[in-house]
Amino acid sequence: MQNKVTIHPFEKKYALYFETLNRAWIEKYFWMEPIDFEVLQKPEENILQQGGKILFAEVQNEIVGTVALKKVNHSTFEFTKMAVDEKHQGKKIGWQLTEAALTLAKQEGATEVILYSNTKLASAIHLYRKFGFVEVPVDGPYKRSDIKMRIAL
Repeated sequence: MQNKVTIHPFEKKYALYFETLNRAWIEKYFWMEPIDFEVLQKPEENILQQGGKILFAEVQNEIVGTVALKKVNHSTFEFTKMAVDEKHQGKKIGWQLTEAALTLAKQEGATEVILYSNTKLASAIHLYRKFGFVEVPVDGPYKRSDIKMRIAL
């Protein structure tokens, strides 16, 4: 039986999970860039105070995933910093976080969501395509990004 996943908005008590979950995958596949340190260590300043949102996935009283929506402008959010604890991958938690984030972006008045990723993360790219994200020319701030995608809401 699959455990119930509860999606929570940001609370101060979850801030540490935002950094630790993301650092785990970034350091496994890539390297931490200066922008990663800045955003992950100061999410309130760099995401929330700029009009963005951060969500967390909880399973059996444990935070196992997170994702952020960074406000780009009045109609666009950047889907960023999605991470699911390795031992909880393959349980549709990333799907639920993506679904919740896109719903929230729409509720916040966004007409599109963009994301930057790397084709090395094949399962993530596959997930984004299933939701309807399409590839657009890359123009982002991350050195490790080799793909940019967008979805109209």
